[in-house]
Amino acid sequence: MVRQSEELQRILYVEDDADIRAVAELALETVGGFSLKSCSSGQEALRDGPDFAPDLILLDVMMPGMDGPSTFRAMQQLPALKGRPVVFMTAKVQTEEIAFYRELGAVEVIPKPFDPMTLADQIREIWTSKV
Repeated sequence: MVRQSEELQRILYVEDDADIRAVAELALETVGGFSLKSCSSGQEALRDGPDFAPDLILLDVMMPGMDGPSTFRAMQQLPALKGRPVVFMTAKVQTEEIAFYRELGAVEVIPKPFDPMTLADQIREIWTSKV
């Protein structure tokens, strides 16, 4: 992946659980200072994500209907989202599961539960070291 020259500002966040989404929104917007577009489903992310033009996509793995890997594959078909770095967030962090997410093209996997006080720093570290 080509290293981004600009600073990370815009994150598209896809998470079906409203409570987790609210905590992450606080962590990323209030603590981290990022501009965030939150979506509650893969379908919503595919509809609203291209207009938001994110720098990075933070994607839950386990969602009803369209899961994270399916959403990721569909995003790769949209010119506005294709090639954007994707970070999966999941409780499914067995070695083979992480390997699968990376084979799909994810730059990193953040385990759940995550620490809301360090989430923004984790995302910045991923941006500077892996993107």
